[in-house]
Amino acid sequence: MSSPISTEIQGNVLVITSDNPPVNALGQAVRQGLKEGIELAAQESGIEAVVIKCDGRTFFAGADITEFGKTPQGPSLPEVCDAIEASDKPVVAAIHGTALGGGCEVALACHYRIAVPSAKLGLPEVKLGLIPGAAGTQRLPRLIGAEAALPMVAIGNPVPAAKALKIGLVDQLADEGSLAGDAIAFARSKIGQSIPRTSEGTANQDGVKNPDIFDEFRAKNGRKMRGFDAPNAAIEAVKAAGELSYADGTAKERELFMKLMSGNQSRAMRHYFFAERAANKIDGVSADTSLIPINKVGIIGAGTMGGGIAMNFLSAGIPVTILEMQQEALDRGTGVMRKNYENTAKRGRMTMEQVDGAMALLSPTLDYGDLADCDLVIEAVYESMDVKKEVFAKLDETVKDGAILASNTSYLNIDEIASATKRPGYVLGLHFFSPANVMKLLEVVRGKETRDDVLATSMKLSKKIGKVAVVSGVCPGFIGNRMLSKRQEQANKLIMEGANYWDVDDVLLEFGFPMGPFQMGDLAGIDIGWHRDPTKVTTVREALCAAGRFGQKAGKGFYDYDEARNRTPSDEVKQIIADFASKAGNEQRDISKDEIRERLLYPMVNEGAKILEEGMSQRASDIDVVWINGYGWPLYTGGPMFWADTIGLDAVVAGLDSHGLEVSASLRSKAEAGERFN
Repeated sequence: MSSPISTEIQGNVLVITSDNPPVNALGQAVRQGLKEGIELAAQESGIEAVVIKCDGRTFFAGADITEFGKTPQGPSLPEVCDAIEASDKPVVAAIHGTALGGGCEVALACHYRIAVPSAKLGLPEVKLGLIPGAAGTQRLPRLIGAEAALPMVAIGNPVPAAKALKIGLVDQLADEGSLAGDAIAFARSKIGQSIPRTSEGTANQDGVKNPDIFDEFRAKNGRKMRGFDAPNAAIEAVKAAGELSYADGTAKERELFMKLMSGNQSRAMRHYFFAERAANKIDGVSADTSLIPINKVGIIGAGTMGGGIAMNFLSAGIPVTILEMQQEALDRGTGVMRKNYENTAKRGRMTMEQVDGAMALLSPTLDYGDLADCDLVIEAVYESMDVKKEVFAKLDETVKDGAILASNTSYLNIDEIASATKRPGYVLGLHFFSPANVMKLLEVVRGKETRDDVLATSMKLSKKIGKVAVVSGVCPGFIGNRMLSKRQEQANKLIMEGANYWDVDDVLLEFGFPMGPFQMGDLAGIDIGWHRDPTKVTTVREALCAAGRFGQKAGKGFYDYDEARNRTPSDEVKQIIADFASKAGNEQRDISKDEIRERLLYPMVNEGAKILEEGMSQRASDIDVVWINGYGWPLYTGGPMFWADTIGLDAVVAGLDSHGLEVSASLRSKAEAGERFN
């Protein structure tokens, strides 16, 4: 097998080229080839400088993640980087695409870096629960300073080439079309000059002179980093770059890296990395299935969901026709969309020209006939089966043959909705999550007659509009809401048995969720779905609505809220709950946080097992993707099914049994056999 690394001598410059598609990952053969290239440069007296570049779409975009967990084969990346830096002849990294993770560490080990303006550089290992492991945390601060290095290492977002030039990470920008030539010329210009080795840099002294940099960074990014181990390890490693010698600093980095690599958080985050990619694969659908061109999309309903859904397509450059029944509702909905875009522009995430460009693709209408030539129509109307069937029957008569008809229902039966049409094969569910222009998850609901090309097109389109899509079968609540209902059921029972509702919320906050069930109710609005009759009170929720406690928007729901929306438990709500518990004859008792946690989370795992048993989810990892992207399940636990694997399915079953809760046949048999979901 030929090496992915080739070498070519151009005059007095050795050009080392990697061609390891798709992203020039730094697998063993690439590392070996790089090391041999550097050795060749050292041996040949006619070679006076070296350029390292990559063919294909990108510079080295990171380590070969498929090697994780396997017996390492030399040379290691730290060895290769040390060999590059030790060269007595100037070595230039020629960067296009992305230089990420190990790729950025290779660039840091080079003596100079030249990049095209469209390139990006970064150390995103923290997103896999790790820190750089080839001295990236030591070389980077020495090159650009601790203050500039911290966000790159501890948050992990890449920086564009222009910013990299400004902070000193890149030495020169090349023209987009002449990177190799510019890099060779740059390398020649450095022959005979003293070699600047990154490990000998002194920019990291900013963190020694002002040690507050680290605490200020923690305070500023505390919310993003909450619960994660890797960002704190990254800060510790960057700090070590200023306090320790380079050799001791790299030893510290290695110690921190190995601890993270063997820990549950990185294992969980690596699981999620692969899970998101696996979710794109559809059981029973060939990868080469022909796709339906989607050049125009119709949306029915310009409310919060419909407007948010439309924005996804407009932002991706796809024209949208949005339908409402009344001009006032149409004007209000399109006005909210523009305002949302303008707020994004104010935050610097898009320009006003882009706002105008997106809105120019929108055609508001009151006439169903204007949807006739759409390739995809998504309804986002009131959650009523009768209403939805009426809409789909009308669409079936109006919209061209071969177009996809989708429902944004969060709960209703897609097959029944499809029965209102003469084209059930072209009907499926596209369940967006609110706010639809922000939330990444999209549940793609596969009806019993949904065609392969319809499903494959929807999955491909989801990527184009920036969503993480997961295929679900048809069942009440699909994957996410079906499991959520089990958690809510237990939350409601717990407060009737004596648990404080704020303790129920706090248990989930401590686990890593952004909010608990009662906070979530207040945020969404307790009056959603309320019958509006204050004299008819049969549940705690109805009692709160009757008392005008509609949630955050009213300044009071389960909690009382101040002007900054800070919550405090309410005596009125405590009394309402106590009255309901008394009427139901529920004996009150102290309930531990352990019991609360088990009763909230274990039934979800059990429901996930049933979803798999019934074939409603293709794989356990798809369930994890749904919960991480749609419901705030903490990424560092890997999702509900991976978390259950981590704590042991036998522990889950024992907990369910001890609380007298249902245990599915498949969960019990897996636990007894010592098996895992993933």
